[in-house]
Amino acid sequence: METRVSLEQWQALIAVADTGGYAAAAARLHKSQSAVTYLIKQLEARLGVQAFARAGRRAVLTPIGAMLVREGRGLLDAAQRLEHAAHALSAGWEAEIKVAAEVLFPPQILLQTLEEFAALGPTTRIEIFETVLGGTEEALLQGRVDLAITPQIPVGFIGEPLLPILLVPVAHPDHPLHRLARPLTARDLRRHRHLLVRDSGAIRSARNVTVEVDQVWTFSHFDTSIAAAVSGAGFAWYPRARIERELADGRLRQLPLAQSGERHVMLYLVLADPELAGPGARELAGLLKKRCATLATSATP
Repeated sequence: METRVSLEQWQALIAVADTGGYAAAAARLHKSQSAVTYLIKQLEARLGVQAFARAGRRAVLTPIGAMLVREGRGLLDAAQRLEHAAHALSAGWEAEIKVAAEVLFPPQILLQTLEEFAALGPTTRIEIFETVLGGTEEALLQGRVDLAITPQIPVGFIGEPLLPILLVPVAHPDHPLHRLARPLTARDLRRHRHLLVRDSGAIRSARNVTVEVDQVWTFSHFDTSIAAAVSGAGFAWYPRARIERELADGRLRQLPLAQSGERHVMLYLVLADPELAGPGARELAGLLKKRCATLATSATP
C-alpha cells in the first residue's frame, strides 16, 4: 500500500512542533522556510487535516496535529532503527555495540566475556555504560544502548534471567555495630551512616535506599563506596562477589542482623530491539548467557 505522506514531511511536522515555528524548524532541518512550509501544506492536503493553528508568531498544534506528531515520531524512530539494522547487516558485524551494565554485575565476568567476544569480532568497538538502577532503564528507554544487564525490565521490553546476585550487609570489624556483639535490628542500623551508590538515571530513584537512617553518604562509584566502608565510615549492602577479598582479609565483616540481612537480586539480560538486533549484539548476548549459565546456581557467582 502506497503511503500518502513521505518521511520528509513527517520530519518537517515534528520539527515545527518541537521548535514552535517554521523558521526554527527550517534551521534545524537545514532547509529554507518556504520548503518547510510547503512540506507541511502537502501533508495537510494529503491527509485532509489542519495540523497547526497560528498563535502570534508561534505555530500551535491542533488536537489532530498533536496526534499526528505522536504517531510520526514512532514512524521516524522505526525508520531509523531499520536503517541502522540494514547498515549493520550489510557490513557484517556492527561497528560498535553499546552495553548498559548494572554495577551489581560482577566486573570479572563482564571482562571475561568481552575478551571472548573480541576473539570473534576484533574490529567491533564496545562501549560499556556502568549504570545504577534507573540509569540502566533510562539507557534502554532512550535507545542509547543495544543491550543491557538490569535488575528491572522496563515496560515494553523483554528480558531473561541472567544471574542472581547475593547482597550482604557489611561494615569494618571495628565499626560500632560490630561492637554491640549481638543480633542487630533496624533500630541499631538507623543510628549509623549508610553508604550508597547513586542512581545513575536523570531522575533519582529511592529504590537503592535499603533501610531508613539519619545519616547517608552517596557515591557515584562502587569502589569508592567500598573504600569508605573499609575505612570504617559506615555500613552498606554489597554484592558478596564484589567484596570477597575484603571479607577474606578481614577489612570488612558481615553484620549479624537479627533477621537475615542477605538480599537476593536477579539481573536480567535485555536486548533493546530483539527483532533488529545486529549479529554482534546477539553474539555478545549469547556469550553472556553462556558464561553466567556455567556459574553455580547459588546467589554468589
